[in-house]
Amino acid sequence: MPAEPLEILRPVSEDVLDILTALPRGRRLLGFDLGTKTIGLAMSDVERCIATPLETIQRSKFSAEAARVQELAARFDIGGFVFGLPVNMDGTEGPRAQSARAFARNLARLAPLPCAFWDERLSTAAVTRAMIDADTTRARRAIVVDRVAAAYILQGFLDRLRARSLQL
Repeated sequence: MPAEPLEILRPVSEDVLDILTALPRGRRLLGFDLGTKTIGLAMSDVERCIATPLETIQRSKFSAEAARVQELAARFDIGGFVFGLPVNMDGTEGPRAQSARAFARNLARLAPLPCAFWDERLSTAAVTRAMIDADTTRARRAIVVDRVAAAYILQGFLDRLRARSLQL
């Protein structure tokens, strides 16, 4: 009996190399900024160089959130997921990080794609500061901050992925 693919055996990884080797060529990544009220989503281009804000999902039931993610994954030919991991400033993981891990685990059961976590410390704060500096109105910031934060998280991961692939 043939071995199951890596993405099913090890759906969630901490190692950039794991996802790099598991990703099929020409497939995009979907980035997540998991909040308590919303989920910001961003996606990469097929070359995995640029992250672009995609949309914001209002939190409701997991099944509805997962269905929307699966719909987007099919529509945009997503090859893997990158979840922002809200680590505390001292490097420990609290309830929000545990919640992000649980969401990723549950989604990986429904959509068996390679998954990775990316430290998202201060990502929303950095994005908010940049939007304030760009003189974005408070109303506009409220609408786009989550998906822009997801793009910020995904871009950090893409930059690390690219650096890692150049080392190989």
